Amino acid sequence: MNGRPNPPPFASNDSNVPAPKALPARFWLVIAGFMFFYLMLRFGVGLYTELLWFEHLLFESVFFTSLWAKVGVGFAVGLSVATLFITNALIARWLSVRNVLFFSEEVVVGQNLVSGLIWGLGILLAWIIGSAASGNWLIFLSYLYQKPFGITDPVFNIDASFYVFSLPVYNFMQSWILVALFLGLLASLAVYALAQQNTLAEGRFPVILPHIQLHLSIIGALIFFTFAWGHWLSLFNLLYSDRGVAFGASYTDINVTMPALWTMVAMACIAAVILLLNIFLRKPALSLAVIFVWIIVGAVGTGLIPNIVQRYIVVPNELASESPYIRNNIDFTNWAYGLDKVVEKSFAKPVSLTSDMAEENATTLKNIRLWDYRPLQQTYKQIQSIRLYYTFNDIDLDRYMVDDELRQVAISVRELDKSELQQTWVTQKLQFTHGYGVVANPVNEVSEEGLPKLWIQDLPPQSSIGVDITRPEIYYGELTKDYVFVNTTEREFNYPSGDTNVYNEYYGTGGVVMDTYLKRLAFAVSLNDINMLLSQEFTRESHVMLHRNIRERVQSVAPFLLYDTDPYIVVDKEGHLNWIQDAYTFTDLFPYSEPTRGLNYIRNSVKVVIDAYDGDIIFYVVDDEDPIIQVYRAIFPKLFSPLSEMPPDLFDNIRYPEDLFRVQSELFLTYHMRDVNVFYNKEDLWQLPKEHSEGTTKTLEPYYVILSLPDSEQDEFLLIQPFTPSSKDNMIAWMAARADGESYGELVVFRFPKQELIFGPLQIEARIDQDPEISAQISLWNQSGSEVIRGNLLVLPIEDSLLYVEPLYLQAESGEIPELKRVIVATGDKIAMEKTLGEALESLFNKKRQEPLVTPADREPTTKPLPDVDTTDVSELAELAEFHYNAAQEASQRGDWATYGDELKELEAVLQTLLEVTSSE
Repeated sequence: MNGRPNPPPFASNDSNVPAPKALPARFWLVIAGFMFFYLMLRFGVGLYTELLWFEHLLFESVFFTSLWAKVGVGFAVGLSVATLFITNALIARWLSVRNVLFFSEEVVVGQNLVSGLIWGLGILLAWIIGSAASGNWLIFLSYLYQKPFGITDPVFNIDASFYVFSLPVYNFMQSWILVALFLGLLASLAVYALAQQNTLAEGRFPVILPHIQLHLSIIGALIFFTFAWGHWLSLFNLLYSDRGVAFGASYTDINVTMPALWTMVAMACIAAVILLLNIFLRKPALSLAVIFVWIIVGAVGTGLIPNIVQRYIVVPNELASESPYIRNNIDFTNWAYGLDKVVEKSFAKPVSLTSDMAEENATTLKNIRLWDYRPLQQTYKQIQSIRLYYTFNDIDLDRYMVDDELRQVAISVRELDKSELQQTWVTQKLQFTHGYGVVANPVNEVSEEGLPKLWIQDLPPQSSIGVDITRPEIYYGELTKDYVFVNTTEREFNYPSGDTNVYNEYYGTGGVVMDTYLKRLAFAVSLNDINMLLSQEFTRESHVMLHRNIRERVQSVAPFLLYDTDPYIVVDKEGHLNWIQDAYTFTDLFPYSEPTRGLNYIRNSVKVVIDAYDGDIIFYVVDDEDPIIQVYRAIFPKLFSPLSEMPPDLFDNIRYPEDLFRVQSELFLTYHMRDVNVFYNKEDLWQLPKEHSEGTTKTLEPYYVILSLPDSEQDEFLLIQPFTPSSKDNMIAWMAARADGESYGELVVFRFPKQELIFGPLQIEARIDQDPEISAQISLWNQSGSEVIRGNLLVLPIEDSLLYVEPLYLQAESGEIPELKRVIVATGDKIAMEKTLGEALESLFNKKRQEPLVTPADREPTTKPLPDVDTTDVSELAELAEFHYNAAQEASQRGDWATYGDELKELEAVLQTLLEVTSSE
């Protein structure tokens, strides 16, 4: 036994084997320094290239405002947390040294190492917490520039701006102060424990001097004062409670939870004071008792008792207890979503549409949308894509003045689908850089082949309506999700022309000009694209185009706005293409307002116009009364422009956004009930109607129409949504959003008499299915190797009548081009189907049809009858099969679908006989 520790298992006893040397600390410092330098370089380069991008858009003020706000918030929060952490840890170190020196003869060593560790952890905390906190920069700027809403909450009588702009800042500060204090407490305890490690190792209870107790008591008192502040803030957060029947503070919240929170405020303050006084009283049990009471009050007063009261007192008397709070929810929800301004009117029992009404509303009938956007998009792709690498992302509906007439138009942008191209860097980044042109057609016109009549088509775009597309290149669109380079020495593809391609040069201002090698190097690093440095194609006039997807583009500039999912293209009077992107101000902090889709307040306060060629962005303010947009305008005075500066040709094409209309119409299903009793019992709950579309039953989408409202003589562009009662299919009302001129943004609801049966969309669909002629026609089509596609069912209020219109498309199983074959119309108890809308209306008005829907079955065939044949002779059976096939083709050509079906059945029987004969041989 020599006192040496035994070697570990499998350890070598060869003393000649040198022990591995540990890497020096300097090596790891160099590695850490290199990594830090690399990260800072990437961060700095990214910041530089982002600044260049903002500068080329003339939005550098937005960049610097948000940058300094992020730095300021991150620095303030990080420094505060680090200061509390370092200060408390250093105080604990100093006090622990005195404590150890006084009670022992040991020499305290390693204090420099402890100090270094404290400072290092403090700096690391400052970096981490500051980076995390900097993302909340906007709430501080909004707090500084806040504007009143002009509506006060019914509980504390405070303007709603306190909840939207001030409360988030207070909650943020309270939570981070609490984190900082706990981190300081943990650091202090760790230092004290480290100083007493020998005492603890010997099993002796550590002696804590009064100054150490004072230090810990002060930290504990500050923590409880911060808890008290949090309980006080929780009083205001009760206005977001979902405990009751309706969103917002309920009976239980006001009468039970609120007193409990006030009690917790008092108990937390008492606990803080006792922690300080206990330095002199020396009664730790007293501090523990107060803390215990605080915990009990929190668990019982805000958890157990409110649940008991809610279940056994409120629920049995719910209407009486919750009525005032339901009223608050109704009022604030309607205000927050703009539903308080809905104008409600009565719509008399609809009469059948007459020919006189039709003549007086010719503009409406001329703009009935027969082309559903889904089959129309498919048709565009088949007849106007021209090449595999072109596609149409969606169909936009808008209106234009054509030959002094207001016409509804379907329009779509021809964009590049680069997945169909060779995946080389030159092809993807230098040659194929943009889409080209648009395709447009009136929504109600159909060619003889059942295809849309195109007003703008082909490459280069050819227009038949007097509007020439002078700048058809699409550098910024919905599918442009990558970056590209223009004005390089590589020829830039423009559009195909026959067997050759047409090339062009870029003459716009879009993108950042890389006129120095430093910029080129910076973008190469930022984009992680080494080819930018290796390629010889760049010149001093080369541009790099970033953020070309229009939604990503506007979000990069103004991430604090919410953007509509359907931007649309507009052709201005100069023939340039511009995107209009609707933007919303929103919050989820509006008191008492029902939340939906992650928000409970929304306004369509901004219209963003993006040039499809240059990528220039202009944010136009359309709602000056919105307090949130007023705050943003104060923060970013150079970002927003007044609506009066929007060019008239663009202003004439602004639409009421569909996303906002969906939110408002869905909430109106419930919140049209303003009476508390009716709301509570859901006596008049509505729902969105259903329709048959694409082989399934779907919710009827809102749709754009051109018509005059029942109390107006002016034709206007509207967005419409019918309503039906809950669990029923008859119509109860319809909502319209106005989009023209000074009426923009107005919401009107027309209610039908409740005692009358007004057919809803699904009931009209049932009548279509029950009509013998229409159902026979659809069945024959479906049996003849084709697919019938039912378009959107439109409900059109025309004067005192309702007109229902549904287009039918036919698509061959082997083809991909839907053709418009029939139009179904209905009004009152009448229903008709014809080849065109005009013919269908004439049939509806009891005028003579141009030709019958289905030729009578006894109509004599034009094909010469074939004499009787021997059913055992293969050649005669083949001849008979050919006879029935030709007869079926002749019947289909003249529209005799009954005979067509009969001939197909005969053909099937002959072929079956032929199969039996050949198999027996």
